[in-house]
Amino acid sequence: MSSKIQLEIAAFTIEGALIAEKAGANRIELCENPNDGGTTPSFGTLKTVQSLISIPVFPIIRPRGGNFVYSTYEIEAIKNDIICCKELGYTGIVVGVLTSTGDIDFKLLHEFVQLASPMEVTFHRAFDRCKNPSLALEQIIESGCTRILSSGQYPSVVNGISLLSKLIEQANNRISIMPGSGVNSQNIAMLHTSIHAQEYHTAARIKTFHTDILSPETMNEQLSYVSVDANEVAAICSILNSME
Repeated sequence: MSSKIQLEIAAFTIEGALIAEKAGANRIELCENPNDGGTTPSFGTLKTVQSLISIPVFPIIRPRGGNFVYSTYEIEAIKNDIICCKELGYTGIVVGVLTSTGDIDFKLLHEFVQLASPMEVTFHRAFDRCKNPSLALEQIIESGCTRILSSGQYPSVVNGISLLSKLIEQANNRISIMPGSGVNSQNIAMLHTSIHAQEYHTAARIKTFHTDILSPETMNEQLSYVSVDANEVAAICSILNSME
């Protein structure tokens, strides 16, 4: 693992991915549908981003919002999306799958990791829904995943510091524990001092507004979409670089 502290940015648009790279991000988690917590980007987005971005980009493979227990058809879609990302030349993906009892679906996860190879696999925040995080950690390591994105099983990583510290100690460099959810330039120094992770994740979200010019009835309506705040990304990067 690199000694340099890494910053991953969740980008929900092509423009957001470009902003994140320019602002200094080390890696991008590429998603769509922020209101669903991130779902698989379209083929067009995947192909376009792969041609534009030079830093590593890991698309999330998640067919829908909601829970992480998938039907036979959804599993087939996940596998096809993994193959698509591999054929497009991506270096990693982000995925997660649970059983209805809140455990890691180890057999299925292992299938995903094997199918994705040689791409890296990040297990996403489905981890924060696991009933036994210590056991889940060992199963995810055994499956062959590279890292786990987690908020320490709280909505905000600030409240999950204790569990995240324990997970990093248990992992003992066998897998990267990447804190995420609520990470920002105001708390990153405190988080790193407390957790000592080697990677952090944030969306660095900002709402961008534009006027709806398509409908005369809504000419003055301001529509918004989620983008990446370049200043926030640069600020976090600067703080992390000063702490190495």
